[in-house]
Amino acid sequence: MAKLLPFSLVFLTLVVLAPASAQETPTPAQLKVAAAQAAIDKLAKADTPVALANAYARLALAQAQRAREAADPTYYAEAQAAVDRALSLVPGHLDARRTRIWIQLGRHEFADALQAAEKLNRELPDDLQTYAFLTDARIELGHYADAEKSAQWLLDLRPGNVPGLTRAAYLRELFGDLEGSLDLMQQAWQRTPPTETEDRAWLLTQMAHLELAANRADRADALLAEALRAFPDYHYALAQLARVRQAQGRHADAVALLRRHVALAPHPENFFYLGEALARQGLTAEARMAFARFETDARRESAAQDNANRELILYYADHARRPAEALRLARLEIARRQDIQTLDAYAWALYRNGKFREANAAIERALAVGTLDPKLHYHAGMIAMKLGRAGKARQRLETALRHAPWAGFAPDARQALARVGKRTG
Repeated sequence: MAKLLPFSLVFLTLVVLAPASAQETPTPAQLKVAAAQAAIDKLAKADTPVALANAYARLALAQAQRAREAADPTYYAEAQAAVDRALSLVPGHLDARRTRIWIQLGRHEFADALQAAEKLNRELPDDLQTYAFLTDARIELGHYADAEKSAQWLLDLRPGNVPGLTRAAYLRELFGDLEGSLDLMQQAWQRTPPTETEDRAWLLTQMAHLELAANRADRADALLAEALRAFPDYHYALAQLARVRQAQGRHADAVALLRRHVALAPHPENFFYLGEALARQGLTAEARMAFARFETDARRESAAQDNANRELILYYADHARRPAEALRLARLEIARRQDIQTLDAYAWALYRNGKFREANAAIERALAVGTLDPKLHYHAGMIAMKLGRAGKARQRLETALRHAPWAGFAPDARQALARVGKRTG
């Protein structure tokens, strides 16, 4: 599921946008919101603009953190209002400017976030958080070499800092080093205070994702159980646990988890993955309803920067049999960002339209980063088959099945491998 993988402050800032369930006890972000609001109330009548601006900046950061906890976009609007208030009191307030970039990342305004982070970096070349934002924006836009440089700066400035470790971990995964990525995530988890329950649950979820990518479903299962104990009903953990259940062959349980996930986080893309799981279970009528909800909601936000266009491209390519529409959307999206997931969606849309050489150029560009993402390797294998490149097709399909023998594409990949064997045997 795309939001979890790419996933930046995908590793400590980005959020699936929708309302989440109430926690029995206040979450870390809720406690920070309450503390900041209490400080604002206390300072409101005093002639202390700097102190009041500091309190509004703390409120903004807490609201942005709450957006990820609760999967609720309204917190970004509240965070932005607090940022604006802090900057009206103290123009150029550093923490408020940082949080404004955080909000831009959360809203998927990646190009704007990059521009703002580069400006702040020129002013404060040793600021850790700015390097974290630079890394996030560059990853999301597909500027991986630059992202690697900013992540290295993060670690050089303060070895072992958690923002640096998580970003380095994500880049390791992108470059195909699953074990190295897992090691860095574990280090980040060990350095995160126990009171930061959502951060720790997020890290455990990422570790579970990496364990599953290495075909260690039982380890992933245990990590997700720990994440859900730390932060009950955590929407990211529920989505990842559904994947684990699919890997374990427990498809009915996976559907139940995805139903819970969309109830907590009814973002369009989550209905797409629910629809795929329902279709895999043979629940055709329910799958059609989930896909219909997905298409309606995804098209409504398609022109916005925070959209589900990659899933919409795959839906039109694989389910709705509208390849021309898939390619139209893919061309719009590839003009905005060229990360590996967007390149993959673009390549697959080209494939479905019979443009195999263009498709191959796009998918090979994505794979050149080093990723072991099985979906990308499956798509690359199918494209290679159309070009008559049997050896390349076999290599890509075998990689896809090695890392996700349980995936929805696995039956088609196995059939394609058998055809490759017949052609070359």
